[in-house]
Amino acid sequence: MSVAIALFTRDLRVHDNPVLTAAAKADRVIPLFVLDERITGTPNRAAFLAACLRDLDAGLKELGARLVNRRGNLVDEVCAFDADEVHVAADVSAFAHRREDALREALGDRLVVHDAVTTVLAPGAVTPTGGKDHFAVFTPYFRRWSEADRRSVLEPPRLTPARVRLGKVPSAKDICAGKTAPGLPDGGERAGRELVDDWFGGQVDEYTRLQDDMAAGGTSRLSPHLHFGSVSANELVHRAGRSAGAEAFVRQLAWRDFHHQVLAARPASSHTDYRSHGDRWRKSTKDLDAWREGRTGVPIVDAGMRQLLREGWMHNRARLIVGSFLTKTLYVDWREGARHFLAHLVDADVANNQLNWQWVAGTGTDTRPNRVLNPILQGKRYDPRGDYVREYVPELSGIEGPAVHEPWKHSGAEDYPSPIVDLRTGADRFLRARGK
Repeated sequence: MSVAIALFTRDLRVHDNPVLTAAAKADRVIPLFVLDERITGTPNRAAFLAACLRDLDAGLKELGARLVNRRGNLVDEVCAFDADEVHVAADVSAFAHRREDALREALGDRLVVHDAVTTVLAPGAVTPTGGKDHFAVFTPYFRRWSEADRRSVLEPPRLTPARVRLGKVPSAKDICAGKTAPGLPDGGERAGRELVDDWFGGQVDEYTRLQDDMAAGGTSRLSPHLHFGSVSANELVHRAGRSAGAEAFVRQLAWRDFHHQVLAARPASSHTDYRSHGDRWRKSTKDLDAWREGRTGVPIVDAGMRQLLREGWMHNRARLIVGSFLTKTLYVDWREGARHFLAHLVDADVANNQLNWQWVAGTGTDTRPNRVLNPILQGKRYDPRGDYVREYVPELSGIEGPAVHEPWKHSGAEDYPSPIVDLRTGADRFLRARGK
């Protein structure tokens, strides 16, 4: 009688999961999650992860099995079962590579690693001509990505479980104790699939029009589920349709894959400049703290930072604005911003978080590395009525319309700080540092 382990990592779902489908072909399957004690995590992500694990256990129960839970050294816990095969999803972080290497050393040919589980295409599935190992520019990558074959969507398999002790599904406090953001999204595959159904039920068709309208709620909010794998990026592409909004949404999924293939080829880019400009970043605890707390005196920046603290999530346009403000207006190291996002974002993974920060700082793959976003102009363009600012910066609720983006010109902002930097002065400082 053959026994296979489906080792869950960032693929916490039963739908369209090659790891689970392959393991289910054995006579008996052990759906296993190991709470690796080397991973400290953050309270926000711990809460979402705990919800995903509870829901995964419920989904497995419907298929005939239950989630088996262990805590400790992952390799030791996996090897304790002496399974004939161990199936796991490939991933691109340095930690994931070390995990896979350790499993390979312990299991040899019994380890089966599956690509394109956490992404649409596997990193390296498409490469440039001329022998280069990855695309450094998105547009040619997207062209090849769009033409590539993708695997079909997999239905949840029926499971015959091995008789083993189940163990307790870990709670959020078991994973990482601490205070969470009050407005965290709901975790788990069931919640994720409900979002997907709503999104493709008509919302996606408005994506082109609303994706940058910061107050409209016109984005999918699926990024936390993509990070934890409670929805499948591959399934999203298959379900997206052909409207302009759907195609724009699929392009965002391609951006996600793009960053994964960059990190897979250049692992050091998680902490060192992908393209260095010799920046001598300013060290200002005062400015950094004001940015973290949403007290910079620049309303659209503060709104974004306070949304992060309230929800563990931030609108994509706000991420660009607050990132540009930190790295180019304040000229503070992108790594400081990346660390803060990792501490609070539910959807933060190494590939997208670090490489998006590098992109906005001009040290990554951006073909215009010295562009500086003016937050006032950005606010007026993408929050033209000022509703997004008033939602997250209540001290400015008395200022109506777009005037809220320049509160120093109007009454009603007595409890709001003055800007910590002159925008023109900050931009000029950055451009001089870059030799422009």
